[in-house]
Amino acid sequence: MRPEGVRPVLLQCHDRSAPFPDPEQADGNLVAIGGDLSRERLLLAYAHGIFPWFGEEDPILWWSPDPRGILEPPAIHVSRSLRKSARNRDWQYRMDSNFAGVIDACAAPRPGQGDTWITPAVRAAYLDLFAAGAAHSIEVYQQDRLVGGLYGVALGGLFFGESMFSRVPDASRLALVLLARHLQHWGFGLIDTQFITPHLQSMGAREIPRRDFLRALADLRTQHTQADWNISLPLTGMF
Repeated sequence: MRPEGVRPVLLQCHDRSAPFPDPEQADGNLVAIGGDLSRERLLLAYAHGIFPWFGEEDPILWWSPDPRGILEPPAIHVSRSLRKSARNRDWQYRMDSNFAGVIDACAAPRPGQGDTWITPAVRAAYLDLFAAGAAHSIEVYQQDRLVGGLYGVALGGLFFGESMFSRVPDASRLALVLLARHLQHWGFGLIDTQFITPHLQSMGAREIPRRDFLRALADLRTQHTQADWNISLPLTGMF
């Protein structure tokens, strides 16, 4: 039985190998405070179903929500309108060719929202993960202009989605479908969406208990996949 009242653990910056607490022992969604955004700390967090999310004036906050939002790649829902848009517009897409551009677009202010959580420190941390081959981006273009995309972290057979953006209608939805189709082809088991929004739910995402997510993660994080982020599948047949 989980003990009640377990507060978030305080992490020290100087010890990058200090373990995270078991999220199932936490008294809520927030499991740890502090530490740093080093490559080692971030990969350790993802391996245990934990991710950073905090404001510019906050300490580093580490979360593992219950329930957890997930999307199984084969379950991606492609609406009739999106199929029509994919076929009738001049879309181009690439992977990992402009990671910095994607994260900068995700960090840009959005109508009706407050300050971004993608601070300069967060940006630098995920650019480092990208340089290490752990973070990846899907980019959607029209006439060589970046109009939509997403980025996240791949670990074994699980992709942790971090953020997406759209400058024209359907661009972010198209990016998510492209991601799901590639991950399905490569044998990935899950896309972690962290939380559920109406936008994600309309595309097939759903919530599961945190304990079920952590069990799936334990199986998937060591899975060997045939991912090749330098080779894009043809659009033909995806929609």
